[in-house]
Amino acid sequence: SLGDGGPGLYEPIHGSAPDIAGRATANPIGAIAAASMLLRMSLNLRAEADALDHAIDATLAEGVTTPDLGGAASTSDVGRAIEAHILASPITADCTTRA
Repeated sequence: SLGDGGPGLYEPIHGSAPDIAGRATANPIGAIAAASMLLRMSLNLRAEADALDHAIDATLAEGVTTPDLGGAASTSDVGRAIEAHILASPITADCTTRA
């Protein structure tokens, strides 16, 4: 949530999902999208937020989804697919070149 002039709180709102605990089927996209909002709205890192958003969109376009979205991928599978897109993005390539 964002208040006028106050700090933002960024979190997925889907709950803890105790019914799927330990099954590796939780969808990590909400948490990753919340990180994108943090980057964009509080840290003013628009390019980095765009890289996260693009990575999420590309992963979904490839059909790498957890069971709640009709797929068969695990939480880790989705996270790794998003990570691969982040690492391939121009903003990440630029950061690793400077490091």
